[in-house]
Amino acid sequence: MNIIDVTLVRVYLAEREGHLDEVLECLRTAGVHGWTVYRGVSGFGQSGKVRGASLVDLSLDLPVTVEFFDIAANLEGVLGELTRIAGKGHVVWWAAQTTG
Repeated sequence: MNIIDVTLVRVYLAEREGHLDEVLECLRTAGVHGWTVYRGVSGFGQSGKVRGASLVDLSLDLPVTVEFFDIAANLEGVLGELTRIAGKGHVVWWAAQTTG
């Protein structure tokens, strides 16, 4: 089994802010091969305002998370661009491993 060192990245967004398409386009342009977008049921950020949806209310202001991984060399320019789009403190990353 071949182990590959990668960087796992998570981008936190609010649906209403409309940055999701710009984040995904940034990843496409950078050649990131895949990502997953999660739409949250509830969450809150710096404002302290809880964003959420009930079964009878489909909110358009839910938390959205984009997650992906790649080798560190492929992400050098991407992390700064994602921070510019999403804002400081909304992009986190850490070392991980996968099999190749």
